[in-house]
Amino acid sequence: MCRNIRPLSNFEPPATEDEIQAAALQYVRKISGTTKPSRANAEAFDRAVAEVAAASTRLLGSLVTAAPPKDREVEAAKARERAVLRYGT
Repeated sequence: MCRNIRPLSNFEPPATEDEIQAAALQYVRKISGTTKPSRANAEAFDRAVAEVAAASTRLLGSLVTAAPPKDREVEAAKARERAVLRYGT
């Protein structure tokens, strides 16, 4: 999976539209192999981002879990701790 795309399910508060849009953009950039499409491909690129974001929103709204929602601050602290162990900073 692309390192820039973060899990968005089962968080309190739920993922925002901006977070879903950013993940969709990263996904489309990854599979298309470009960060900025040419003018000829811009419409297809933007449509793909919108469709992936819509599908992601539907998916996140449909997922069911018995696990308690994750806290964003706790998860961010865990990520920082892993980064310190990995990079030593």
